[in-house]
Formats: sequence, structure tokens, C-alpha cells
Amino acid sequence: MAEPLIPVRTCVGCRRRAPVTGLLRVVVQGSRLIPDPARRLPGRGASLHPTPECLRAAVRRRAFPRALRSSIPVETDLLESHVSAVSPDTAPAGA
Repeated sequence: MAEPLIPVRTCVGCRRRAPVTGLLRVVVQGSRLIPDPARRLPGRGASLHPTPECLRAAVRRRAFPRALRSSIPVETDLLESHVSAVSPDTAPAGA
């Protein structure tokens, strides 16, 4: 039996391609970016490596409004808190 193919997406921060299993899906609801780790929320999604560096690059490049086709500015506070909670770069020493 053939192995299932894992879809590949491009990170909006660093622009590198990666399997969807290594990326965080982000959707916009109202004017807020909502992390969608289960990849089940409705609407257009953008993929992002769950690291502070990729998040900063995406914000600096204004990639979220473009990728999500949003005509209004988006708030990143909820996404920033999610990335800082799951990022291995910000884990406490000895964890």
C-alpha cells in the first residue's frame, strides 16, 4: 500500500515550503488573526512556522492581509501569544 502524501504549504513569514504538519494554519475572523492548530476553522487560511522569527517576518512584510485577502488591518495579539506558548525557542531552560 502506498504511503499517504502529506500536503506542502509555504510559510508566509520565511517563504519556505514545508509539510502542513510543521506549519500553523491561521485564519482571520473580524480583524483578528486566529491560530487554527486543528486546521478546521472555516475560511481562507495562511500557513506559518510557529516560531517568533517567522511571525515577525510575516508582520514586517504585511503578509497576512495579502495571503488572507483581507482589506482591513489585522490584529496579531492572539496569534503572538499562541506562538510564544508553543514555540520551542521560548521554552524555559531545562524543560
